[in-house]
Amino acid sequence: MITRADFDIITQWVPSGARVLDLGCGDGALLKHLAESKAVKGYGIENDDAALLGAIDNGVNVIQANLEDGLRDIASQSFDVVVLSQTLQAIRHTEAVVAEMLRVGTQAIVTFPNFGYWKHRLQIAFGGRMPVSDDLPYEWYNTPNVHLFTVRDFEAFCNARNYRVMNRRVLAGDRETAWLPNLTGNLAIYQICPSQR
Repeated sequence: MITRADFDIITQWVPSGARVLDLGCGDGALLKHLAESKAVKGYGIENDDAALLGAIDNGVNVIQANLEDGLRDIASQSFDVVVLSQTLQAIRHTEAVVAEMLRVGTQAIVTFPNFGYWKHRLQIAFGGRMPVSDDLPYEWYNTPNVHLFTVRDFEAFCNARNYRVMNRRVLAGDRETAWLPNLTGNLAIYQICPSQR
């Protein structure tokens, strides 16, 4: 049973029978769900030992690798969809990883916490401290997040690189928000591809 709201949206966007690569797949819950509900053929990449064992227990084909080392061993256009769910903010080489996603896949689905969310802004403005919340549960000194960016930042990133936004959903909790999404949404989900596709 999928419980994360971004997984529900990803499932809607992935075509039945697609070849899917899930980067930072964790315990493989998304790939297992996609295999059961959409008959996808998928592989996961995960570096954490415990998560890797969880993915194996879930029956997911998983490769242990560090995303920062790139996807150089994967042939171009090997997958229909490459997913990076709530991991982009923890990647040091953002440009290279997204470019590789769009080299090995026809399209990419990226989800990330929106650091422009109004509650995060208020914590900084009135509390004078970096935000800590359900979606950002870490303190500034132990966070895995190395890039703090917003919905508008990501769209500028895509624009500058000629990546076409095929779909965008921004959530406030479990509900979609369309009104001032950079301010009112805490989680963003994008489906992107190079502009020529």
